[in-house]
Amino acid sequence: MEFDWLELVLTAHREFGSRLAQVEDWNVPTPDSDWQVEHLVRHVIEEQQWVPPLLSGLTVGEATPDIVPVGDDLWTEWQKYSEAAINAWKSTNLDTQVHLSYGTVNMEPYLRQQTSDVTIHAWDLARAVGADDRLDPTLVEAVWSDLDGQRDMLAESGLFAAPVEIPEDSPLQDKLMALTGRDPR
Repeated sequence: MEFDWLELVLTAHREFGSRLAQVEDWNVPTPDSDWQVEHLVRHVIEEQQWVPPLLSGLTVGEATPDIVPVGDDLWTEWQKYSEAAINAWKSTNLDTQVHLSYGTVNMEPYLRQQTSDVTIHAWDLARAVGADDRLDPTLVEAVWSDLDGQRDMLAESGLFAAPVEIPEDSPLQDKLMALTGRDPR
């Protein structure tokens, strides 16, 4: 199935933003055992800060001086950097070369990577704050289709904890979360 990744990144940002609006305690743990809510939100915002300069053709080294520390009003910071990232995605050709820390790729793999990251962390945030953790089904299907084909790379990368074993007949969202080391039960 073909997916409109530009539309999906918008959906992922809406999913994350809707959970962020429900945060009352920044210190509660998330399903990612390394982070509390504040750390998770800062991570997602920081990732959005990189999108415009990298899509404009800068290397990570060239963009580094332009990346500023995320402020304390995380809701406002999210809105600011989410909007800037979305505008950059929308105004960049899918064939544009993006210089990432691991090499140069077309924009689309970077777009899929960022969509997946925001999606997984929207679920993490929902679980942490007790919000509805059901994500958009098309978003889940797209991220699953992208990550499922990268199982070996994900296992070797250390980006996620080891996959969690769940029943084969589990819902697709549960399979996605389990693939990324999260226990959806």
